[in-house]
This record gives sequence, C-alpha cells and structure tokens, in this order.
Amino acid sequence: MAGASVETTLELWASSLRDVKARIRSLFGQERVASSAGKFLDGLLGNEPRKTGWMRAEAAGDPGPWRQQAILGRGRWDADALRDIIRTYALETLPGKAGLRYNGETSFPARRPSAGAVPGR
Repeated sequence: MAGASVETTLELWASSLRDVKARIRSLFGQERVASSAGKFLDGLLGNEPRKTGWMRAEAAGDPGPWRQQAILGRGRWDADALRDIIRTYALETLPGKAGLRYNGETSFPARRPSAGAVPGR
C-alpha cells in the first residue's frame, strides 16, 4: 500500500469494512439488527472524539441510541463466534503472522502493583 493514493487507500479500507460486516452478518437473526450492528461499527470507527450513545446514534441516522443499545444489551448474538470471525479475518488479511500477538480473552496486560500498593487489601 506504500505509495497508494488516498482514494485507493480509502476504498481498500471501505472494502475491508464491508467484508467484515458481511462476515458478522450471520451472527444476527434479522437484517435490521445486522444493519444496526454495521452502523454501530461505523460509529466506533468514525472521527467523533467522544463515542456516546447519542452521538453514535446521530452519526448512524437513528432518532436515539435505543437500536444500538439493544445490540449490546438485549440482542442475542454469540460473542465467542464474533471473536473467532474477527481473529480469522485478521489472520487472513494481516501480513505475516509474526506480527500478531494473542493475549487471551481480554488482551489487557497484567497489572503490576504500584510502589504505594498495600498487599492483602
């Protein structure tokens, strides 16, 4: 992608995002829910500095945050399947497996006790 035009790079990113949305489509029982999930992704990847529910809904063209909140709170979809889909996509599309590192379920680094921490509390 070195030396590619901005337009070419943006189209590559848009194409990749469409591919990811198509892959996760099977996780949602209804097309409207899958569409809301896609808009949720668009909002997360958007350039708004704060990603509140209302701001994501506004960016998606929804009258309020309820549709996107329903995906996270009341929707029925398999988070493990989503993880597997995204992991497979990353392994297929990212160059060289040497650059990938899997840190378990959360990918949060282990916390080290700070100098002022009191053990046993």
